Amino acid sequence: MAEQASLVQAPLVSVVVPARNEAGNLPALVDEIAAALASRGPFEAIVVDDGSNDATPKVLAELKRTRPWLIPLRHAVSCGQSAAIRTGVRAATAPVVATLDGDGQNDPTFLPAALDALAAGGARVGLVAGQRLGRKDTGFKKIQSRIANAVRGRVLGDGTRDTGCGLKAFRRDVFLALPYFDALHRFLPALVRREGFEVGLIDVVDRPRQAGVSNYGLWDRLWVGILDLYGVWWLIRRRRQVPEVTEL
Repeated sequence: MAEQASLVQAPLVSVVVPARNEAGNLPALVDEIAAALASRGPFEAIVVDDGSNDATPKVLAELKRTRPWLIPLRHAVSCGQSAAIRTGVRAATAPVVATLDGDGQNDPTFLPAALDALAAGGARVGLVAGQRLGRKDTGFKKIQSRIANAVRGRVLGDGTRDTGCGLKAFRRDVFLALPYFDALHRFLPALVRREGFEVGLIDVVDRPRQAGVSNYGLWDRLWVGILDLYGVWWLIRRRRQVPEVTEL
């Protein structure tokens, strides 16, 4: 029994995937995650079904049958993308977490680059965020993102041109130390910098959605987030100095 227990290795990275009504995209995405991390040691993939009303729960249950590293979780009702990410991060058992959107537009082949950049940055880097090139969204959705990113960048000055990219890597403890609110995932670079950490950026290539429709529009991306945006601005202004702690 002791020998069998020793063969079960703790994951080195947890991949968290928020998903709502993504039954058509998850089978390929889950296997792409496994392929991208196959040579990097033990991992786990936590897919959080955010109250889907399609076949997503059934698809995840079937995938779980032959993939022991897959951990499907479900919200009884939709609570939003930030809530789904937080649920996944809290359930994660690895010290390092990577995130991907459940629509398949974030290519898992860029996960190793994000994880390597985080490791290379050492203790000073708290987050590595993807910056999308060659957006495959519709023209209207691109305009939505440009407006939202322009407003956010002007107000926060966070040095990040694209916080909407779901591909990110961070240390679990850093994420859980951040103040939680709805739409948190769109302000991670600014909040991580507020805690005294640096943010790394890598270019990633976007992919077209293969199935389903986007669950987020301009109202979600900009107008509903105005109060959150200025709330983050207030938080940044109130944090004057990050203490450096040493043991005597």
